[in-house]
Amino acid sequence: MKGLGDMMKQAQQMQENMQKMQQELANVEVEGQAGAGLVKVVMTGRHDVKQVKVDPDVLSEDVSMLEDLLAAAVNDAVRRVEEKNQASLAELTGGMSMPPGFKMPF
Repeated sequence: MKGLGDMMKQAQQMQENMQKMQQELANVEVEGQAGAGLVKVVMTGRHDVKQVKVDPDVLSEDVSMLEDLLAAAVNDAVRRVEEKNQASLAELTGGMSMPPGFKMPF
């Protein structure tokens, strides 16, 4: 029975560490870019967009180009958030592989 108690204690510790990591990641900010930095998007670990910067030179171009650059910058930021989340999860689990498709709960 001692082994079961130790395992339960480890599971509880891991859950506490996961909650702490989620809180920390929610406050992390990443920057996505498109068009060699002409459009930049700052996003939190919770995928909230905090800031959008557009180089004034882009404003003289076709609107559809600006829309494409904005979409690309947001997508870049989302990928960077996901990479950060996966790296933090791998660190927490000690490199233990997670099931395919496993995502952070936020």
